This record gives sequence, C-alpha cells and structure tokens, in this order.
Amino acid sequence: MNENDQGSSEVEREVGRIYDDILARAPEHDVQPSLDRVRDVLELLGDPERAYPVIHLTGTNGKTSVARMVESLLRESNLRTGRFTSPHLHTVRERIALDGEPISPEKFVATWEDVAPYIAMVDERSLSAGGPRLSFFEVYTVMAYAAFADSPVDVAIVEVGMGGRWDATNVADGTVEIVTRVERDHERWLGHDLGEIASEKAGIITDGSTVISDAQHEEVDGVLLSAAAQHGAKLVRVGEDMAVAARQVAVGGQMLDLSTPAALYTEIFVPLHGAHQASNALLALAAVEAFFGGRAVDGDVVEKGFAGVESPGRLELVRSSPTVLVDAAHNPAGVVALREAVEEAFALSRLVGVVGVMADKDAEGILSELEPMLDEVVVTRARNERAMDVGELAEIARDVFGDDRVHLAERLDDAIDRAATLSEAGGDEAMASSSSTGVLVVGSVLLAADVRALLRGVT
Repeated sequence: MNENDQGSSEVEREVGRIYDDILARAPEHDVQPSLDRVRDVLELLGDPERAYPVIHLTGTNGKTSVARMVESLLRESNLRTGRFTSPHLHTVRERIALDGEPISPEKFVATWEDVAPYIAMVDERSLSAGGPRLSFFEVYTVMAYAAFADSPVDVAIVEVGMGGRWDATNVADGTVEIVTRVERDHERWLGHDLGEIASEKAGIITDGSTVISDAQHEEVDGVLLSAAAQHGAKLVRVGEDMAVAARQVAVGGQMLDLSTPAALYTEIFVPLHGAHQASNALLALAAVEAFFGGRAVDGDVVEKGFAGVESPGRLELVRSSPTVLVDAAHNPAGVVALREAVEEAFALSRLVGVVGVMADKDAEGILSELEPMLDEVVVTRARNERAMDVGELAEIARDVFGDDRVHLAERLDDAIDRAATLSEAGGDEAMASSSSTGVLVVGSVLLAADVRALLRGVT
C-alpha cells in the first residue's frame, strides 16, 4: 500500500467512526416537533443556510429522483450545486452532494470537525433544559448546510427527511418549493388523513416563493392552495399550468414532450422508466424555470441535463440472464407506479418478486399492489434492525398471494437465487432460455442498497 492509499484508508475509517457516533443519536424517523436545536447550531455557525438560495422538496414518493433532475439541469446551466437527500444507499456521504458527487471523505471529516463543537454546545444546553440531543438527521442537516456554504455553492437542492413543518431542513427558506404527489406514508408520525399529511408537508412553503406541485388528491390540492395563498406564494400545478404533453417508451428510458408555464420542450430523452419519472421530469423542469425567474430553459441545457440523470435503486437493471430489477418503492403508491413502469418497459412473461419491508411500513398494502404483477414471491429482509421479521412478513404474504406462491429466505443472496430459479422453472423451455423471465427486488431503500452491493459490488 502506498502513502496515498494508506491516507485514504485512514480518512475512510474516520468517516466510519463519525458515522457510528452520529448513528448513536435518535434515529432520523424519530421526529421532534421543534426546529430550535438546528437553528441554534446554525446561528452559532453564522447561519450558513442563508448563504445561497434553496430549492426545497417534499412529498411522498419521487423526491430524490426530482432532486437529482433539478441538480443536473442546474449544473448544466453552469451553477455549482449542493444536494441533500435521504436515506443513503451505500455511504452516508451520498446524502451531501457537491456538484453532483458525494462529499469527499476529507471534506466530510473537515465539515464534522467544524460543526461538532457547536453541536456539543447546543446538545448540552438542550439536555440541561430537559430536552434531547440533536438527532441523527438534525446533525446531517447542519453538516449539509455548513458544507454548502463552505464550498461555496450557487444553489442548494434540499429534500426533507419526513413531512415538512418540523423537518430539520425547514430552517432554510426556499426560493422554490416542490411538492411531489402526496400519499399515505409515515402515518405513525404524519397522521392517517391525507389533508393532515398535506398540512405537514405544506409547512415548507415560505412567503413569496414559487410552489411546483404534482397532480394531487382533491383534499391535498385544497391544503396547498390555502397555504400558498397564506404566504403569497405562486402555485404552479400539474394539470392546471403544466403537463406531460407526450410520452413514448425508448431504449433505456423514454422520450418526452413537456409543456411548462414558459415553453413546450419536445423530444427530451430521460433515461428512466415510467410515467412517474415523466412527471418527476416535469416538476424538475418547472422548478428550474421558476428558479430562473420564470423564463424558459435553454434547449441544450434541458437535453443534456436530462440525458445525464441517474437515480440509483429506482427501477434499476442490476443483472441480466435472468433479468434482475431493483426498486426502492416502500409504500403502496410507490408500488403502483413501479408496477405500471415494469409492465410498460419490460416484456416479462414471468416475474418473481423478492420482497423485504421495514417493520413500520404497510406490508399488506405493498404486497397487495405487487400481487397482480408477480407469479411468486420470496420474502426476505434487509440487513437492518428495523426490517420486518421474515416469518411475520411471510404470514402477510400468504394472506395476499396464497400459500403456494410464497417462499422464505432469511438471507438476501439465497432469496435472489431462489427467485431466479423459480422464474426460470415456471415456464416452458423457450421462456426459461429467453429474457422474458425476471426477478424484481423491492420493498425498501435499504434492501435496494443490499442488492446493489451484492450484485454490482457497489459499496
């Protein structure tokens, strides 16, 4: 090992140590209804979140894909970007991206060393008052805003962790806010009523901003209209002010015509599958227009920006022969969009699922939406303590699929092997030797990460 390699390994180990220390804090889904701790740390740091404009994203599904699209369009416009998304697939450094790349190990360590003393001060102050320390997610929010200011970036694209009103990211005021379609998810924390959930997400809307909204359920639309009016914000809605004017399946993605408030963009290639990704592209393009004051975006920027978009773990082909697809869908609405995309883009006559979900998710709802597209299912689990027990998930799966179509495998590699065998064994010889059989691994972001690590060696 040369000196550079040794130094790199030492920095990576330090990243791991910092991550373990932060992981010992309250988990990111344990939302505390207060922004005071994050505000206090950022104030001590000189309010870095005010050093650049922010495009803020909330909604239920699609936030990370939209964030990546916005980032790509802005970078193609020669702007320096910061992107904060969650959760990560392989390394926590993915959450904080600078100019499209995960923050470097060296920059990650330096950022932590810059903010740690101030986090310790606010932790001590909060504990003395009977409150909690900053949570896992709050710490990373502070690190992201600090890293963006230090870089410095021209614009930050910031995805909420959960909800909006009490999300740690909401200490920054968005110039543009994006609301992807709001569905039921995280109901333990956000509520069971769509209007109630929408109210939490609408909490990111700021005075005088522009709000870009996907087509929404009627009760969600009403909440957003009211919130926008209250803040004097301009609301731009799919179906009212913009639309996917045309869409055609293409090799490796789709060709789109996108009609926005400023222009009609035609024959735009997006290397992602599904109508939901077309809607995501529309939201991203409209948001970039709004960021530039409502003017149309240069056609070359649009073409190159979308052509370079990647969204790992979102209907991603990770192996051929047989086809193995992985998707991070983790709620019923996400599975509906996934199902439609698979049926449209992949000519699979036999498909076997590998499913693992987190214990706090709607497993029955997820499996019920998967059932029409899967011939059989192998239930398993991600390598995470929050993952649902395989036996418990199997019982739910049997209620949905019937006993004969459900199989169990504790280990993910065994589950994929079993599913591949089942996919090839279920049809005739011609089918088994063709590309018409496949495996779909789905149910959680953590499971998607495990699959990518296992089959593509991505860590």
